[in-house]
Amino acid sequence: MPQFGQVVIGPPGAGKTTYCAGMEQYFELTGRKVAIINLDPANENMPYKCALNISELISLADVMDELQLGPNGGLVYCMDYLQQNMDWLKEKLEPLAREHYLIFDLPGQVELFMMHDSLRQIILEMNNKWDYRLTVVHLVDSHLCTEPSKYIAALLLSLSCMLHLEMPHVNVLSKIDIIEQYGELAFNLDFYTDVLDLGYLMEHFDANPYLSKKYRKLSAGLCELVEDFSLVSFTPLNIEDKESVQALVALVDKSNGYVFSGLHAHTKAGDYPPEFSYTATNTQSEYERVMDVQDKYC
Repeated sequence: MPQFGQVVIGPPGAGKTTYCAGMEQYFELTGRKVAIINLDPANENMPYKCALNISELISLADVMDELQLGPNGGLVYCMDYLQQNMDWLKEKLEPLAREHYLIFDLPGQVELFMMHDSLRQIILEMNNKWDYRLTVVHLVDSHLCTEPSKYIAALLLSLSCMLHLEMPHVNVLSKIDIIEQYGELAFNLDFYTDVLDLGYLMEHFDANPYLSKKYRKLSAGLCELVEDFSLVSFTPLNIEDKESVQALVALVDKSNGYVFSGLHAHTKAGDYPPEFSYTATNTQSEYERVMDVQDKYC
């Protein structure tokens, strides 16, 4: 029987650990058994119950001390070491995976999930050989939408991760509840979530006299690249808002197939978990939901 879960990635400060803690609380309230696996060897203070910690296998502090590596090189070494010890990970996960939905909290070093191969091979082995059904949840801080150049960088990072990891993928604009603190958005929120005509961003570059012609031309080329692939979109998230979390869980569950996995176990309509009911009964379009989020937070 396949096992289901999420692989949580994103740059430092995007809210990965807070997301995992919020998901733990949500699933406890909805009755889904969840196990959170910390695969970040630099993560020492976790606000959630850690069912499995990579520090049992390898410590970043020990690697840095013994091999004279910096934190970035140390994290790369730790991921390489974990890939070489997949038997250890499988043995530790087996008793958890039988009854739990798995959430993997990963390091925030972007090259690990953007270009380095170890993390990719770890995820693919779990997915292809262990019969795990995992969805990559990529968190991006929503305040990047307030500046065109930062938003383009977020688009490129998201696209690179999708192409590199080759997994079901959900991009999330985290901390949407505090986006107003960073200034007013140039467009409606759906422009950023649906990644609409990026050519409109160039008007803001052209209006800035301090940007060189080469910079504007490069930005236009990057926008065209993202649009040509037509893969990237985002869903907004406030981890403290039940409806926001519920909408994201429904999206993740559809992407990895969890929404179809346990229907046979329920005999009454009222017996379904809330995310099943949300998927079945929610008549609000994604555009309407994003506009509600904009009215609430932006």
